[in-house]
Amino acid sequence: MSQPDLFRTPKKPWNAGRIIGPKAPLEPKHIWSIRQQLKTSGRCRDLAMFNCAIDAKLRACDLVRLTVSDVAPGGVLRTRSTVIQQKTGRPVPFEITEPTREALAAWLALRGRRLDDWLFPSRSRRGDHITTRQYARLVDRWVQLVDLEPGAYGTHSLRRTKVALVYKKTGNLRACQLLLGHRKLESTVRYLGIEVDDALALSEQLEI
Repeated sequence: MSQPDLFRTPKKPWNAGRIIGPKAPLEPKHIWSIRQQLKTSGRCRDLAMFNCAIDAKLRACDLVRLTVSDVAPGGVLRTRSTVIQQKTGRPVPFEITEPTREALAAWLALRGRRLDDWLFPSRSRRGDHITTRQYARLVDRWVQLVDLEPGAYGTHSLRRTKVALVYKKTGNLRACQLLLGHRKLESTVRYLGIEVDDALALSEQLEI
């Protein structure tokens, strides 16, 4: 080893101080609390985007590219919609629940008529949609509203939330696969961390 190497400062690990691994889904109490916070603070766009993220279960790149036509063609709000995923090119269906339709109706009235069709247009780049980075920053702010640690949550938390609840209630992996738009069932198993959760649940039931 050369003399300079003896005094070289070790590089800081890329994940130092970060929480790594899958981002946790939100719990129902978190969803309710975030909605209430956004409602009371009058953040109409954020409430519509948050509700859409929970219902649509889309990756960030697909959520930010939602158009008005995807959810309200001709000005009439749908109860269901389907979009083509950028990553896989596969169609993925999603429901638009009543709370989401109410939030979207309020947001579309505030958004008004525009030349572009983006559901969540950028405020800084004319004619473009909000970026995935901007969306990620919003997610950080939303979870902080209910005193959650931003490092433990992310855009995939919102994508995973409803599907995790579906699996917990029904155990139907095929339904979860369809809702996430995964090609392989194994991808859904890995994405939800099902094998680990189930193994821990079985272990916790043992009395020894």
